[in-house]
Amino acid sequence: MSDNNIDQHHIWHPYSAMNSELPVYPVESANGVRLKLTDGRELIDGMASWWCVIHGYNHPEMNAALEQQLHKMSHVMFGGLTHEPAIELTRQLIDITPAPLQTVFFSDSGSVSVEVAMKMAIQYWHAKGQSQRQRFISLRSGYHGDTFGAMSVCDPITGMHSLFKDILPEQIFVEQPRCRFGQPCQPEDLAPLEHALKKHSEHTAALIMEPIVQGAGGMWFYSAEYLQKARELCDRYGVLLILDEIATGFGRTGKLFACEHADIAPDIMCVGKALTGGYLTLAATLTTDHVAATIDQGEPGVFMHGPTFMANPLASTAASTSIRLLLNSDWQQNISRIQSGLETGLAPCRELKQVKEVRVLGAIGVVEMQQAVNMQTIAPAFVDAGVWVRPFGKLVYLMPPFIINDDDLNTLTAAVVKVVKHHKV
Repeated sequence: MSDNNIDQHHIWHPYSAMNSELPVYPVESANGVRLKLTDGRELIDGMASWWCVIHGYNHPEMNAALEQQLHKMSHVMFGGLTHEPAIELTRQLIDITPAPLQTVFFSDSGSVSVEVAMKMAIQYWHAKGQSQRQRFISLRSGYHGDTFGAMSVCDPITGMHSLFKDILPEQIFVEQPRCRFGQPCQPEDLAPLEHALKKHSEHTAALIMEPIVQGAGGMWFYSAEYLQKARELCDRYGVLLILDEIATGFGRTGKLFACEHADIAPDIMCVGKALTGGYLTLAATLTTDHVAATIDQGEPGVFMHGPTFMANPLASTAASTSIRLLLNSDWQQNISRIQSGLETGLAPCRELKQVKEVRVLGAIGVVEMQQAVNMQTIAPAFVDAGVWVRPFGKLVYLMPPFIINDDDLNTLTAAVVKVVKHHKV
């Protein structure tokens, strides 16, 4: 049986059906910002493989660090044992995240890091004798992952999980903030959140939010002042604040972490995706000494989670190397360069009748269409144009690797303009 038949008839791809008519393109290799297909074509990657490959593919320093670690050990259990890659990565994360975050729990994926954050919040309140606090407040149009706890705090409509609504925990949702990034936040913008906190705080463990950028739920950029006020409201009503920085962390928005736009710190923070530069799957949930100590002092006296591959040495090495590469670069100026290129390159889309809006923040460019795109035609059109872009719903968006040069960025945005201009729903 050919590779194509195996893939088509036996492999499930993300959010797809078996025997799907949507095209799947075999990749032979990847280098820099280019994906080389098995038919010889090369595509400029506009997605950084779902936002994580910030240093590009096949990076020599990343490769060398992993090869060196591989000769020492690829894995060792983290129960009762520890190792230098995890210690070094923890040191780095504590150094670069907001100061109150001092303890780190490692897991295998962003979705699981959200599960861990939710369990931390519930166990924190249980330790304080308030075990009724088991619900979460979340923003509509938010996205936090595909596992069951994470699904429960995704938007109940756009979260793609309506099939499971009857068995998911019932959470509290408030309207998406409509105050845009760079604009002030008005009292009416905050009213739904304050109402929910006032009404439900006695039964709420935490408010969970994607700071500044709502990602897969709609690629919406909201006011930093809203995030500031949300922090104040959580303090006023005695609710923990969880910030999901999985998509926004490590420079993507122009700040190292998106919460820095609002100059606030959460009680719990989730990071993933770009954490390892896209080399291996790894995530982390950070929290304060206070939250950790409270959990330790309650019953059963330990935090109740422990993945088999927790703090995997190879993944930890990839992460610490990726962070070092980022911090040793002029990443802020680089993100500003990419933002300028996205703004200029995508601007012609604003004149197209099929486009509702174009918005750019940091190394994120979004073209929101009037109607949902036709994936059967738009995906091949991008490949034919020599780029890899994977739209969803009404959104054609770019999150390229940070190493993309101006010529490749111009090619990428020009392809988006061309394909969007001729796309028929």
